[in-house]
Amino acid sequence: MKLSDPVTSVSRMTPIQQNALKNLGITTVRDLLFHFPTRYGDAARMTTIDSLLKGDTAVVYGKIEKLKTGKAFIKKIPMAEGTVNDDTGTVRCIWFNQPYIAKMIAEGALVRVEGKVSERNGNRSFLNPKIEAVASLPSAIGMSLFGEGSDDHHLYPVYPESRGISSNWFFHAIQKMLRLNLHESIQDPIPTEILKKYNLPSLATAIVWIHAPKKEDNALAARKRFSFEEIFFIQLEKQIAKREYEANHSYKIEKSYSDLKFLTDKFPFTLTAGQINAINGILDDFKKPRAMMRLLEGDVGSGKTAVAAAAAWATVSSRPPKQTFGALQVAYMAPTEILATQHFESFIKYFVGSGIQIALITSSGCRKFPSKVNPRSWTTISRAQLLKWVANGEIPVLVGTHSLIAESVKFKHLAFAVIDEQHRFGIRQRQKLIRKHPKVPHLLSMTATPIPRTLALTLYGDLDLTVLDEMPLGRKRPITEIVLPKDREATYEKIRLELKRGRQAYVICPRIDEPDPAKEGVLLARSVKAEGKMLQEKVFPEFKVGILHGKMKPAEKDAVMKEFNKGSIDVLCATSVVEVGVNVENATIIVIEGAERFGLSQLHQLRGRVIRGTHQPYCYIFSETASAKSVARLKSLVTARNGFELAEFDLQNRGAGELTGRIQWGVSDIAMEALKNLKMVEAARTEATRLALTDDWKEYPLLRARIEDTDKNKPIHFE
Repeated sequence: MKLSDPVTSVSRMTPIQQNALKNLGITTVRDLLFHFPTRYGDAARMTTIDSLLKGDTAVVYGKIEKLKTGKAFIKKIPMAEGTVNDDTGTVRCIWFNQPYIAKMIAEGALVRVEGKVSERNGNRSFLNPKIEAVASLPSAIGMSLFGEGSDDHHLYPVYPESRGISSNWFFHAIQKMLRLNLHESIQDPIPTEILKKYNLPSLATAIVWIHAPKKEDNALAARKRFSFEEIFFIQLEKQIAKREYEANHSYKIEKSYSDLKFLTDKFPFTLTAGQINAINGILDDFKKPRAMMRLLEGDVGSGKTAVAAAAAWATVSSRPPKQTFGALQVAYMAPTEILATQHFESFIKYFVGSGIQIALITSSGCRKFPSKVNPRSWTTISRAQLLKWVANGEIPVLVGTHSLIAESVKFKHLAFAVIDEQHRFGIRQRQKLIRKHPKVPHLLSMTATPIPRTLALTLYGDLDLTVLDEMPLGRKRPITEIVLPKDREATYEKIRLELKRGRQAYVICPRIDEPDPAKEGVLLARSVKAEGKMLQEKVFPEFKVGILHGKMKPAEKDAVMKEFNKGSIDVLCATSVVEVGVNVENATIIVIEGAERFGLSQLHQLRGRVIRGTHQPYCYIFSETASAKSVARLKSLVTARNGFELAEFDLQNRGAGELTGRIQWGVSDIAMEALKNLKMVEAARTEATRLALTDDWKEYPLLRARIEDTDKNKPIHFE
């Protein structure tokens, strides 16, 4: 058997098992060997058979007999069964969909059995327990599970499963591979001196320790090594990419903060110290010959758009090289039409009177400011005309959605690209935007998704990071309450009082249409259409209720938002389509129905919709469950002072997946564990940076092969 062989060569498999492995991304023997446990079953209580209690998770030792295969009586599922006995009694063991167990364990063998105890008609049994042959039985229950000097491992791995294949199957299949020493043929990609420096086990040792640890320290050391390896390679690829990117020349923009007075005087607010520092950092980058790569991270409502507008003004108020006319160009990409339109209108307010032309491009159409008829407003123009004016440089600022990256959109002097809510765009989409010109533009990515420091150091390793950690003057922290079903009516009365004071409210629902309760696996949650009708007819009949969702046509959505913005709609019942960027200062209340169905980051983003003005905002988290775990999770929204605290809470208590979208990033669960360890991340970053700066990575064949195998078209930052 070789590592490159198909996984079916490990053992005979049913079609269901083969499909289950495919669903887990396991197609080769190597894939199976690198399918790591998520935890270890070391919490089971070791006991004698006569002491087994229904519902317990327990470990028993004994002799296995009467092994046989068959089919379940009702559903005819293939199964194996046998009995295990010790000096105190006998217990039946049944394995559904695992008939191979009866052939894998020898009749009369000494075994260790671990599982949950079931009971029927007074007879106890183990259903689908873990089982392993052992060399000898412990002499007493109070001793170590395997006794002194035993070769059997202490902790039992629990693997990610898929329908049709169990953790127990993985355990036995991988133990078979370890006995064949397949892991010893794999070359270690991490240089030996780095392993020694950080006291990390070799690859071969780590594979054994992660699948068959004798003690907890073995398992922890193995996981630490694989975590370090993945973070190290992410960092190495990014540091090499950063060096290559910095070799590109970009436009030098020689502007200082005092040159932005025309724009900053237009802001209806005073810039915070954090915003001023962020603008100065960007202006410093603009003066360098290399292209800027910067991530601007700020909590919801911290004023990122104002920073981007200031940088855009510095760009468009500069001339192209060797020209005494025209302006450098800016591309500003937003994830939704609502947000793109909002930015377009904000730029008009800021740039009016400057003579700078601004355009909007979306799938719904194109607009240009100023209009010949009304120099203080915009006009609709054809796509062909807009593309012509952008290509010849007449339009310096182009705001848009994904339409910005169409092949037909070409710039003459694109010097600055802004990606708003960058986590909402795909890898290729961001890449296409920054490749719109022979000269690489300065790039500013912006996100309101709070990112812990370890995550930022890892996943944005090639970007300079600017954090806005203070709110503009006058903004108030929202009062957040978790509302259980019994408190719903009282909360409606609180909302009614605010509506009578002239405020407006959002009500967010997880679904658009009512679910079909007869349909299997359907999400039984409140829908926008039904909830909007109920709110209008039964809860707030004296107020105007509107609805907004993703299935509506763009023109319909725009019309609803305009009505809400001018106050004609008091309560807007919507899906999370309003999560990003919608700005209605008078909306100070948000109700989130079925809050347990949303991620913490998304809940935080939604709450941000009501902290745009100076009135006291309120956020009511309506939960359909009284589960202690669910309520404890939602309470973090109440206790966290800002999004960064919330991000750290989520990272420590739930893992980073919810905040980061790890599928898009391609970061495994085991690497996510490393993101809780700042020292490990910094160590991996230090080693990767050293190798990238000196080109020493080229001296290691395995490192070079790994980097050269990386997709050549991968963007600089693949968040």
